[in-house]
Amino acid sequence: MRLNALSCKFKRKFLKSPARFLVMDEIRLLLGKPQIRDHKEFIHAVRDFQARTGLIIQAVDADKMANERHLTFAAEKALLAFAEKRNIAKDIGVEVLRYASGERQIERALSMGASATTKRIALIMIKPEKYIQPWPDLSELAKLLEVDGKGCSFDVAALKETFNISREEISAASEAQIPELVLERVALVDTMR
Repeated sequence: MRLNALSCKFKRKFLKSPARFLVMDEIRLLLGKPQIRDHKEFIHAVRDFQARTGLIIQAVDADKMANERHLTFAAEKALLAFAEKRNIAKDIGVEVLRYASGERQIERALSMGASATTKRIALIMIKPEKYIQPWPDLSELAKLLEVDGKGCSFDVAALKETFNISREEISAASEAQIPELVLERVALVDTMR
């Protein structure tokens, strides 16, 4: 089975500036439980897979993910930051985490990544502009992740804590608006000092 059968896929093209025109990457998400229980071994296996395939891959705690748009928007902003040479992180995966967490500080952004306590993982996979190979077969990724078909099923408490969403915001907007509050924080990362 090909990867695109069970993953979310997004093709993005930025056209507003010469730098944006260069960013023509494809972003895919794969969600599920890690096949490798030891956190360090899992991260090592992801990095090894990344090195073998040439894809950009970042593992994120799926409970801290508001929806698919949350991570694709963060990936788009990270790609654009690199294209316009205004990135803060040296690694594009870390830059994705920075935007996904809604934080300017890399140290704080790392809390969004997969950790020893992470139960479900979202793998963000980005096909670089000059990548000409087909997407890896799902059987290759099955060694890393057991796709559970649940998609995004965020944990309200985890999102409130991760993004410092206050009671006042919830009472003004409602719990159903939490994903929009998260996207707002992702959008505002560049304005923070």
